[in-house]
Amino acid sequence: MNVALSPKAQGFRQPAEWEKQDAVWLAFPSHGELWLENLLSAQKEFIAFCEALGPGEQLNVLVPDIEAGKTAENALKHLRARIYLVPFGDIWLRDTAPVFLTSGTEVAAACFGFNSWGGKYNLPYDTEVSARVADESGLRRFTLPLILEGGSVESDGEGTCLTSRQCLLNPNRNPGMSQAQIETALLEGLGADKILWLGDGLLNDHTDGHIDTIARFVGPGQVLCMRAGGEDDPNREILAKIEADLNAMTDAKGRALSVGVIPSPGEVLNEDGDVMPASYLNFYIGNQAVVVPTYGTKYDDEAVRAIAAYFPKHRTLGCSAKSILTGGGAFHCISQHQPSLI
Repeated sequence: MNVALSPKAQGFRQPAEWEKQDAVWLAFPSHGELWLENLLSAQKEFIAFCEALGPGEQLNVLVPDIEAGKTAENALKHLRARIYLVPFGDIWLRDTAPVFLTSGTEVAAACFGFNSWGGKYNLPYDTEVSARVADESGLRRFTLPLILEGGSVESDGEGTCLTSRQCLLNPNRNPGMSQAQIETALLEGLGADKILWLGDGLLNDHTDGHIDTIARFVGPGQVLCMRAGGEDDPNREILAKIEADLNAMTDAKGRALSVGVIPSPGEVLNEDGDVMPASYLNFYIGNQAVVVPTYGTKYDDEAVRAIAAYFPKHRTLGCSAKSILTGGGAFHCISQHQPSLI
């Protein structure tokens, strides 16, 4: 990367998700060969998520073909939705769409390299989504060589970026690059000043430990993580390590992080009895609402209330996401916010 031409050098930064947004980019669940018997229920959860954001939220929704477009348009006709015919492999736009940046006078789309989560899930068109969304947005585009999924980085909007070693230092992403080189690429590409590294993510996380399931900023200097509710929680030791690590960190402003704790969902299993990477931290922050994924466990209501306390100016709602989770993620994973200049 030519540092002199980087987004940071030109005054751009990744804003915090709670800053005002112009739109949220989404993709309508459409591929029966991927979702199988979960397709209709995933569509219902997707629609419920859109409804929870509120009628004033601008929804920019990708569809792979005309038939899916008609289905999506009909399902979202009571909302402020714009349909885009853009082929995609699957709905995880947090990872396949651009990371949007702002300079205060301009919004731009940062298009990082995408290699299908380390080559694990090679789906047609996914490598093209970032550029297509950037084109549809009409915004200036930065094309950056670093392999990076948006779900692997979390910004406080004030220069601090959270990420995980399990993902970004994984040799299946940027082989041959040292941690120092990856840090430099992140700082320049996202307009950040400091990178905070956590270790491992959740058990059976297809993304190799994306940060948006283990730690989220909820305000300047404030971060949330999860704590195991019982001895049988499959992530008990991982979550304890994350909490301890966060409590030892300072942000780009020199502040010790204020670490809030919410319950984890506990053990959430799929139909085959396998542990799923369920996380309440995979919530999405819109302009008026915070939508928290729920999984039908005894901790759902407590987690939604705990998150709501950090967003007194928003409506905070819990919506079922277990069907979407069968594909590997939840609400934050399927969404990518486009910031506003206002």
